[in-house]
Parts: sequence; structure tokens; C-alpha cells
Amino acid sequence: MKGDRVEIVVDAGDTTRTYEVVASRAGRRVETAVRRGVVEVSEVTRSGSVVRTARFMATRVLALVEQPVPREDVSERPLGEDPKS
Repeated sequence: MKGDRVEIVVDAGDTTRTYEVVASRAGRRVETAVRRGVVEVSEVTRSGSVVRTARFMATRVLALVEQPVPREDVSERPLGEDPKS
């Protein structure tokens, strides 16, 4: 969903660096995967095509923070209430 983002904090020797991957358009999402010692964070379209990927060595990753966009839960809205008001 547009606005979803993942923050990656990486050990860069004497300091740390922070990177962000953000779902930049409607219908896109951010997926994370850890494979064979590599952390991959990808922005993916609805059809599953990868738009961009960030790769980091898993031994260097200090934190991986997923920050989804708050979504309105329809079940918590009172009956008959207009969602646009």
C-alpha cells in the first residue's frame, strides 16, 4: 500500500547508516526476505513485478523496521456512518 516503508540500519564500520525503501505509488507494497546471508527489501507492484531492490549483508544489518501505513478498519466504524465524513 502506498506509504508503507521499511527502515534498514546497517553497520558501516565506525558508524551506522540508515536506508529507507518506500512504496511510492498506490497499489505497491514493500516486501522483505532473508536468503543465504543477504537481506533483500523490494518494492513490488500489484502484479508482483519488482520495481527496486535494496540488498544488504545480513551480518551487517543491525535493525529492520517495517512501518505500515495505518489503515482504517471498517469493522470499527458505527453502522450507517459515512466513511468520507
